[in-house]
Amino acid sequence: MKIIDAANLDYKAVNEALRRTDGDCMIKGCCGQRFIAAGMSGKNLTIQGLPGNAMGAYLNNAHITVHSNAQDAVGDTMNEGKILIHGNIGDAAGYAMRGGKIYVKGNAGYRAGIHMKAYKEKVPVIIIGGCAGSFLGEYQAGGIIIVLGLHAGQKRIVGNFPCTGMHGGKMFLRGDCDDICFPEQVTARRAAPEDLDEILGYLSEYCADFTCSMDKLLSAPFTVITPDSNNPYKQMYVAN
Repeated sequence: MKIIDAANLDYKAVNEALRRTDGDCMIKGCCGQRFIAAGMSGKNLTIQGLPGNAMGAYLNNAHITVHSNAQDAVGDTMNEGKILIHGNIGDAAGYAMRGGKIYVKGNAGYRAGIHMKAYKEKVPVIIIGGCAGSFLGEYQAGGIIIVLGLHAGQKRIVGNFPCTGMHGGKMFLRGDCDDICFPEQVTARRAAPEDLDEILGYLSEYCADFTCSMDKLLSAPFTVITPDSNNPYKQMYVAN
C-alpha cells in the first residue's frame, strides 16, 4: 500500500500524488485538504485525519474509507463507488449524487441527499447511523436515504423540514417518527416487510462495514417516506 503524508501538502499536491499511485493508497496526516479523490476511479483509498470539503466529489467507481469525521459536501455529484465515514459528516453530503453509496457511522449535518437522483440501473444510497440535520432529502428525485438513529438518545432522528420538495426516491427512518412533521406532498407510513426487503442488503452491508448488529437494526420499526402520486414535482422533474 502506497502511503502519502499530507501533513505539509495542499490539496493539489495530495491529488497529484494520488493520480500517480496505482492500487491501494493511504493518506496520513490529512488536515482539511479539499477535493480529495475528486473525479477519481479505480482507487482503494484510506484516509487518516480530517478531509476537507467535497471529498469524493464526482467519484467514479472508487472506494474511500475515512477513519474520522469528514467536512461538507462528501460525495458531491458522485457517479459510482463507495464512501465509508467512521465518524460524522458535515452539511450537504451526497449533493446531487446519481450513483454509489455513502455510509456514515455517526451523524450528518444539514441537507444530506439534496437533489439526489437515480438513472436506470444506478440507485444511489446514503445510510446515516446516527441523526441527520434539517432539510434531509430536500428535492430528492431518486435513490434511497436511510437514517438509523443509533446514537440519537432523546434527540429526534432528523431535524426540521425533511423531504421538502421530494419528488422521487424513498427515505427510510428507523422508528415510528410520530414527532416529525412531514410536508404535504409526501406519504409517511410504517414500512411493511416488502418495503424492508428493498433495503435489507444495504443494511447487511452497513453492519459488515461498521461491525454492528443486524438484529439491533431490525429491533425497531421503520417509517418509509415516498412522494405523493399527485405531487406536481413528480410530473415536472421525473421522466416516466
